Amino acid sequence: MKYKDFNLQTQREFPNNARTAGFGWLVRAGYLTRENEILPLGELALSRLKNLSTDPSFFSLFNFPFFQNEHETFFPLEAGSVEVIHCPACGYVERLELAQVKKTPFSAESPLPLEKVLTPDCPTIESLANFLNLPKEKTAKAVMFTRLADNRFVFVVVRGDMQLSEAKLKRLVGDVRVATAEEISAAGAAAGYASPIGLKSGLVIVDDLIPQSPNLAAGANEAGYHLLNTNCGRDYSPELVADLTQAKAGDSCFGCGSPLSASSALSLATRSEFDFQNILLALAETFHDDKGLTLPKSAAPFDVYLMHVPSKQMDTRAQAEELYNRLQAAGIRALFDDRDERAGVKFNDADLVGCPIRITVGEKALQNGMVEVKERMGKENQLVKIEEVIPFLGK
Repeated sequence: MKYKDFNLQTQREFPNNARTAGFGWLVRAGYLTRENEILPLGELALSRLKNLSTDPSFFSLFNFPFFQNEHETFFPLEAGSVEVIHCPACGYVERLELAQVKKTPFSAESPLPLEKVLTPDCPTIESLANFLNLPKEKTAKAVMFTRLADNRFVFVVVRGDMQLSEAKLKRLVGDVRVATAEEISAAGAAAGYASPIGLKSGLVIVDDLIPQSPNLAAGANEAGYHLLNTNCGRDYSPELVADLTQAKAGDSCFGCGSPLSASSALSLATRSEFDFQNILLALAETFHDDKGLTLPKSAAPFDVYLMHVPSKQMDTRAQAEELYNRLQAAGIRALFDDRDERAGVKFNDADLVGCPIRITVGEKALQNGMVEVKERMGKENQLVKIEEVIPFLGK
């Protein structure tokens, strides 16, 4: 493809809205607009990736870091929109809101009698734990919703030191919304002082650690009061017990027990669909230097950036055009920079676009029947006889 026909427009400066280096280089190299719209060069790169995606080892072709489980593939990126939990030891990986962890009961105790205590101004776990001088692990947190499908009141209990994963809850019971004050009151609960003990109605669900956590402080369903020593199974019976809490860095891996790590990431693919634009961004994040993109041959939209250096003494463009036709006939994907621009402009654009090989057709080398061949990541130019370029590229 010829540069002029392609209408490629590179940028001298990074866009001021670039959140990542990779995005900035894709804009500067003419793959994307500043508004993240795909340009013709980007479309060609995406087409190349789509053709490769039938390979079962697709992501291994590019030698960039990725996390993968049976249903999703992620690229670690600080500015990524997805939070991922992963285990460096065994390779477990999952979205933060769905990750499982190995849970540890706070203590093994015999159940103690229920005791109602006055707890003024203690509507939060933090205020309750401070007032009673208890660790948050010894409290039960109530979270209340209404299920959209049937308007049923849903009462959820997790341990006070943990956070509910709404994604896990929704996967268990369907879509929900936060219960209103009227719905909470109608079910027999008291906002800020709620527990499943004595509820009039509702679906009671507890995290799977709650039955293993004896003698928890929980609400008394009366403003200003809590109950000490609540025990799931003795004082109330949940309808569902499931893993409902959100993982965090440092938790123990469900599989091997090692500490888990957390990362921001891009989602590159699900079981049924690739996100090729995110894959292109992941490549740009991985493969660039201070001059532009350095895409590997497996991912680059072109194998070769072919350019001529205009000359008054020789028709370098005609020689380059002939070489371009030969490259095309040999099945070598070439971008021919056929502009009558200064050499420095072309060299800069060649580095920006990131093709693995640059071939320069210039007067000095042509006088000896040669062209200059340079790898994008190489330091030196190599002089190659023009009739031997194609065999040379095949090495």
